[in-house]
Amino acid sequence: MSGVKVLTGGCHCGLVRFECTTDLAMVTACNCSICTKKGLHFTFLPPKSFQLRAGAESLKEYLFNKRAISHQLCGECGVEVFARGTKPDGSEVVALNVSCIDGIELSQLTMTPIDGRHR
Repeated sequence: MSGVKVLTGGCHCGLVRFECTTDLAMVTACNCSICTKKGLHFTFLPPKSFQLRAGAESLKEYLFNKRAISHQLCGECGVEVFARGTKPDGSEVVALNVSCIDGIELSQLTMTPIDGRHR
């Protein structure tokens, strides 16, 4: 998938919905414990490129390890839609679970390996 596009998506049950602008230039294939166990593939967006359209009241937060990343899960179906955190330079970032994008075909994306297990 190339070029910047406006994409929509959400959780499995549909309570949480978003819209974002991204080119999906980098999609992670991370081997850290949470990405491995949940099958997560993230792309990273500036907060201005991500809009939560529905379901803010349904979100549940999950924090672990250094408690620096606020993982956001639908309280109904349990799908992790996105996370909020900060980059090493201190700027805010949204980590979008690419699997939650409407009509996405993961097999058609180029994945960037990330060695999160050994960080």
